[in-house]
Amino acid sequence: MKKFVNDVELLLQESLQGMAAAHADLLKLHLDPVFVTRSQPAARKVALISGGGSGHEPLHCGFIGQGMLDAACPGQVFTSPTPDQMLAAAEAADTGEGVLFIVKNYAGDVMNFQMASEMLPQRCATVLVNDDVAVERCTHTTGRRGVAGTLVVEKLVGAAAEAGASLDQCKALGDRVNSRTASMGVAFTSCTVPAAGRPTFDIGDNEMEFGVGIHGEPGRRRGPVKPARDIVEELMAAILGDLKPARGAEVLLHVNGFGGTPLVELYLVYHCAAQLLEREGIRVARSLVGNYTTALEMAGASLTISMLDEELKSLWDAPVHTAALRW
Repeated sequence: MKKFVNDVELLLQESLQGMAAAHADLLKLHLDPVFVTRSQPAARKVALISGGGSGHEPLHCGFIGQGMLDAACPGQVFTSPTPDQMLAAAEAADTGEGVLFIVKNYAGDVMNFQMASEMLPQRCATVLVNDDVAVERCTHTTGRRGVAGTLVVEKLVGAAAEAGASLDQCKALGDRVNSRTASMGVAFTSCTVPAAGRPTFDIGDNEMEFGVGIHGEPGRRRGPVKPARDIVEELMAAILGDLKPARGAEVLLHVNGFGGTPLVELYLVYHCAAQLLEREGIRVARSLVGNYTTALEMAGASLTISMLDEELKSLWDAPVHTAALRW
């Protein structure tokens, strides 16, 4: 294993300390229990809290700030944070307008966020993100996994909360965005969890895992590597088959890297996907390309399509100021 590590047991703490120092104008780190908040508390608004296992950076701590999250709870690598982290983050971020948890559909995250919501004295609600069309069930979830579409939910709901939307409005918006969003990914390599010291799965030099999860979980099948256009066509067939957008529909196209894929390849994937959507009569109204929901150093990418309307386009364009997104 070749990684920048001092002590595996301290990796998360030291990484978070570095992140908080690098973005001291945006982030404040709390260590007992571990959670991250905005450096300056937001004005009176619905508090948005998310979190999950580390190793997916910049998700979630990189999306704390104006127009997105108020706090995030990082667990150990690929491990759910605990209810006490979530409870402490919610209490720190609450401004009196209620708390909205944005949760990826993995068993540990769902269970622990549910426990935190039951203990929280403040009014709260939950948006469950399950945008992955690769599988309906796997060992880590009940139903579809929450993957890169989580960023879309956090951005759009974050803009609404910043503009003064109520807890009920934010919850309804998050559910609506989730229902209009679908993702699917492919991996060329595995990744190595530092505590494990070896790749999560073995894969041949000429093989790819089609429909992989963001922890390296298997997807629909394994097969030979194909040209980019063929991979994109297969991913898009599953995504469009799920969403069934009408001709003339406007969408957000998000090409997400898993951490080990260079931008030159991600932009090629975007090119192939945009061409395919144009042939289908679907307009790319907004776009995002880069490594935003990663799996450590795994090589591969995912496609996310979110169907937009005028309200959602306006929310996407709203100002955001976080460590990973700024416009």
